[in-house]
Amino acid sequence: MSQPLPVPLALSVDFGQGMSDAWSAVAGFVPKFIAFLAILLIGWFVARLVAKVVDRLLRRVGSEKLAERSGVAQALRDTRYDATGILTRIVSYGLLLVVLQLAFGVFGPNPVSVMINAVVAWLPKAIVALVIVAVALAIARAVQDIVQGALGGTSYGRVPATVAWAFIVALGVIAALGQAGIATAVTGPLLVATLATVAGILIVGVGGGLIGPMRRRWERWLTRMEEESAGARDGIGAYRRGPGGAAGQPAPGTRTTPGRRESTRAEDTPRPAPPPPARPDDEGPFDPM
Repeated sequence: MSQPLPVPLALSVDFGQGMSDAWSAVAGFVPKFIAFLAILLIGWFVARLVAKVVDRLLRRVGSEKLAERSGVAQALRDTRYDATGILTRIVSYGLLLVVLQLAFGVFGPNPVSVMINAVVAWLPKAIVALVIVAVALAIARAVQDIVQGALGGTSYGRVPATVAWAFIVALGVIAALGQAGIATAVTGPLLVATLATVAGILIVGVGGGLIGPMRRRWERWLTRMEEESAGARDGIGAYRRGPGGAAGQPAPGTRTTPGRRESTRAEDTPRPAPPPPARPDDEGPFDPM
């Protein structure tokens, strides 16, 4: 007995529903894309306008003077940018990131929006970190000038000035990195280790086994400092008194007359001529031995 052949399955495709869904997706995407472009365009113009205003405002409040005092202007002298221009660009780029955040927010939650949100949330910390570095550089430069000016008459004046500058800059950089949240697991222990090392050297080295050599070195350094400080004070006093001494009086060791000024210092008095060498006939008998 023969069996009936299987009937093939009828596959039906609803093309109308597919086209309707596609048109719905396009109709929902086009307005969002237009809004995205509009936000980008308007935000770009606003960012440029705000950057120009910030540039003029910073230059009027004296940002370039602060850059010169901190040494940033000298470091950027060979480039086509200055400190104010760099700050203006940072502000402009930050505003553009905010614009991108708003523009991508039109499409709803997406990975790009999440990344931009994280960057925008970090921007205030970065700006504060830059301000900390700039202030630290300015303070370090001022302290360096003060220390070097106070010890300018000594041979060791540049060393403590450089050490003070480097120490203040290092503290500023560590504070800026901590504010920005960069390498906090490294900068904190590094600062503690540095301070502990310095304290250990001072306690163990100076007050312990190296007390004898350090005592001799300190005595030599202090003696030299006293001599150079005394010389510097004498030079400053002579400069203030002028060539004629205090109150216009003649310098010590001089004698004035109505017509001329004579010197009575020991180095100006004529010395007696040395005796003539003895002649050979004045000597005793010649002894060949």
